[in-house]
Amino acid sequence: MTQTNQQYDRAVAQSRDIFLKKTADYGTAWRVLRTISVVDQIFIKALRIRTIQDLQTQKIGDDIASEFKGILNYAVIGLIQLEIGHAAVEDLPVAEVENLYAKAIQFAKTTMQDKNHDYGEAWREMSQQSFADLILMKLMRIKQILSNDGKTLISEGIDANYVDIINYAVFALILIEEGKH
Repeated sequence: MTQTNQQYDRAVAQSRDIFLKKTADYGTAWRVLRTISVVDQIFIKALRIRTIQDLQTQKIGDDIASEFKGILNYAVIGLIQLEIGHAAVEDLPVAEVENLYAKAIQFAKTTMQDKNHDYGEAWREMSQQSFADLILMKLMRIKQILSNDGKTLISEGIDANYVDIINYAVFALILIEEGKH
């Protein structure tokens, strides 16, 4: 588990670095995004991964790892937006964004550690295709929850789906780093 924690932290660090640099470049323009818009941004990236996997070719330079990093970052945005409570035209200080990012990742990492305990790191045997498909499934679940006015009868909420998306993206990045994808 120590190795997984270290690999997790490295994958997140790369994504966080991109996120914070884009925050310095663009500010927090993403604050205007409502939940459905965050979902659609992740959807576009996951569908691109799936298309590249299926066609085994691509015409745009960003590789699959870059798309998984983008998915991770948009899912963090989703968690931050849920915590703040409403989409707004506002610019948050970089230090506050960094703290919110860290809080979202800690929540996701703790969930990963708990699930790894129970599932025995089964994700290490999964394919990159499965991660893309599972992310798409989680997005469809969020869309259904939104169409139910954010309510569920028995299922986890939007936040839990974002956490799973973060962790699937991290797992894919770890396996890519290991040369398994």
